[in-house]
Amino acid sequence: MSHTVDHTSGADLVGAPKYHPTDTLAPMPIVLDNPEDAKIVTLARATRVRTQATEGAAVRDVDGRTYTAATVDLPSVRISALTLAVAMAATSGAHGLEAVALAGPGGEPTAADLQAVRDLAGAGVMVICADTAGIAQTVVRT
Repeated sequence: MSHTVDHTSGADLVGAPKYHPTDTLAPMPIVLDNPEDAKIVTLARATRVRTQATEGAAVRDVDGRTYTAATVDLPSVRISALTLAVAMAATSGAHGLEAVALAGPGGEPTAADLQAVRDLAGAGVMVICADTAGIAQTVVRT
């Protein structure tokens, strides 16, 4: 059994994990309670892997339809996965978005990506940011 001393009170905390103030903690993955949110994260990751793109994105519109896209990086055309997914939803007649997922090494969407989501769906839309393994790391709102 490990013993750790609470340095603020001097109490011995039996069974507590040992922690040093200089330890760095890895970010904890976010638990997605809504299965539909987990689904769009899976779709974003699968799109990224299938296309071997830098990022994959998935959006769910207010009618429950999903749209996926991957980063396009051609000599004459460059567009982010998230902006392309929003464009695909818009050209399919979507009138708003419920949730968005972005999977890739970048962490969080760019300001331009968030603006594209805002342009179609307004403020307050949840953007789930996942790593390359498809594990949700952060959530931002438009």
